[in-house]
This record gives sequence, C-alpha cells and structure tokens, in this order.
Amino acid sequence: MIHKAYFRFYEELNDFLPAEKRKIKFTHEFIDQTSIKDMIESLGVPHTQIDLILVNSCSVDFEYLVQDKDDISVYPVFESIDISGIQHLRNKPLREPKFILDVHLGKLARHLRMLGIDASYRNNFLKEELVNSSLEEKRTILTKDRNILKRNEITHGYWIRNDNPVEQVKEIILRFDLKNEIKEFTRCLECNNLLTEVHKSDIENELPPMVKEIQNEFFQCPVCKRIFWKGSHYKKMKALIKKFWN
Repeated sequence: MIHKAYFRFYEELNDFLPAEKRKIKFTHEFIDQTSIKDMIESLGVPHTQIDLILVNSCSVDFEYLVQDKDDISVYPVFESIDISGIQHLRNKPLREPKFILDVHLGKLARHLRMLGIDASYRNNFLKEELVNSSLEEKRTILTKDRNILKRNEITHGYWIRNDNPVEQVKEIILRFDLKNEIKEFTRCLECNNLLTEVHKSDIENELPPMVKEIQNEFFQCPVCKRIFWKGSHYKKMKALIKKFWN
C-alpha cells in the first residue's frame, strides 16, 4: 500500500532540494514504514543541518516512524530563536569555532588560517580520517560532499554552497558568526599552528639578505619552523582580506 507524507523545508534547507520542491509543501510517497531521519535524507537533506522537526505541529526526534498523511515541517539550525522547550535535534554548538575541511577546500582552509581561524586540512584526507578527526578533536566538518554529512556519527557539519574561495570565506564568517574570532596572521598558513614572535638575532642565518636588511619583526611556526614577515606577500594578503568584507 502506498502512503503519503507532506513535507515543507525551511530556509537554507531548500538548497538541498530540487527546484520543484523548494519553499513549498510537497507530497512524498512511501511504502515501507521508515524513520523520519532516513526519509529526510533520502530527499537529499543531511541530518546535521536540521535542528527541529514538527510532525502534525508536534516536535519529534530522528527515530520517529513516519505515518500515512503526516504533515511534516523541517527547520535548520536556529541562531536566535529560543526552541529550548521543544525537541532539540542537534547537540549544543561547539564552544570553540574549529573546523576540518575536506580535500576540495584547500584554498578556503588557507584563507581561514590567514584570518586566524583554526582550520585543519590535508589534501589527502580520507573520509574516515575526516570523520574521526572531527569527532576526536571536536571540529565542525566543512565539505562540498553532502553525503559525508548524512553519516550517523557526524554531529557538526556544514555543506559549502559557494565554489569561489572568497565567497566561501564570506559564507563561513556569516554562517558561524566569526567576526569576533578573527585574528589576522596569527596562524601558520601551512600547518595551522599558532605563530610565535621570534627575535631577529635567533633566525637571521635563515633569512634572505634583503629581508635581513629591511625587516625587524618576525613570527615562526613552532612545528614546521616556517618564518613569516611583513613583506610583499603580506600586502597581497591584506588586499585579499579586504575582499572578504565587500
């Protein structure tokens, strides 16, 4: 017997749906009884992006079994509306904004590090490594692969909408409200560790002659030992950062 459920997805959750199902109530037919989590993800929306589900005006959890003629409303993460009195589906936000990025987001990782945002990244991350590191280090996964976010064990994740790295930075700053977290040029662009200030006399043997002559302020990564100073590359990065606010 074919059953019917009526769905309506709100706000950015519509990004995961085909055009004909966005911002409207639509009918979804099903035969076998299934959990609302599995049904929603079969429609393309990862559970990590959902904060509230109402079935016939009552909040339910992901284990709820969908019934014939259920009227279902699905909402994304609430940033300012208090829904503490009803069924909250997501864990509390992570206290520190720390991210881990998939292999497609190398430029975004570098840009976030430039802003002082903790962004773990390797260009050879396996999916299992990505997931395990997210859980062990309490990092939010940033990805272009929405299927990763459908994995049951994932608690914090976000699907990047934009393809342009500059627009991706804007998207992340806005979505995670990072304006007050930005501390430019405090992280190593290569390995993400916090930089420490070093005296010129301690590293002068490692500096190019021209740099040694005109620069006096230096920072070094304690892990990879890369040295940073405010040269021409610094001016280029400052110009790039301005684009993040336009």
